[in-house]
Amino acid sequence: MTFNLVVRRIHLYLALFLFPWFLMYGISSVPFSHAAYFDQRNRGMPMWHLRTERPYDIEIPENANLDEIGARIFKDSGLDGSFGTYRPNERQIDVYVYTFWKSSQAKYLIDQKRLVVEDRRFRWDHFLTGMHARGGYEHPAFLEYAWAGVVDLVCLGFIVWIATGIYMWWQLRRTRSWGFLALGSGVLLFLVFLLAL
Repeated sequence: MTFNLVVRRIHLYLALFLFPWFLMYGISSVPFSHAAYFDQRNRGMPMWHLRTERPYDIEIPENANLDEIGARIFKDSGLDGSFGTYRPNERQIDVYVYTFWKSSQAKYLIDQKRLVVEDRRFRWDHFLTGMHARGGYEHPAFLEYAWAGVVDLVCLGFIVWIATGIYMWWQLRRTRSWGFLALGSGVLLFLVFLLAL
């Protein structure tokens, strides 16, 4: 098997393997670019639905580890999944749980000694942008690590797919001028936005 044939097959099978990822990143870019449209469509609909609300009181030391406090609130709230802990102000600690299909949050209102657990209404635009933006190795769960690892491989696959495409184009002498036009115009357009925005 010649090197050219190996490159062609790598390019072909990478495209087939990466197809769902190209599709996901392509489609999910639409709600990023048109967020105002999707927000307008959902105007007037409540984003969060109350699941539970109850008295709650835990001690918050001055130099407390926010993740440890979040883990306790997470456990006491009866939530499931990976979570992040945030403190929007001194009177509140939020624990946010996200999956592709559902999201929940537990809000500990410190001065009111109250715990509020809410579920987020499903929206397709949030589902898509959530998939697009999800990454990182912050959460120790196996599937979280697996997703992040596969995303790394997909990014590497994109680069290999581009490189094999450029190699195949270079082998076609008769269409090199068209290739230069396509490559040059794409790079130029990208640079214009990069420098102007």
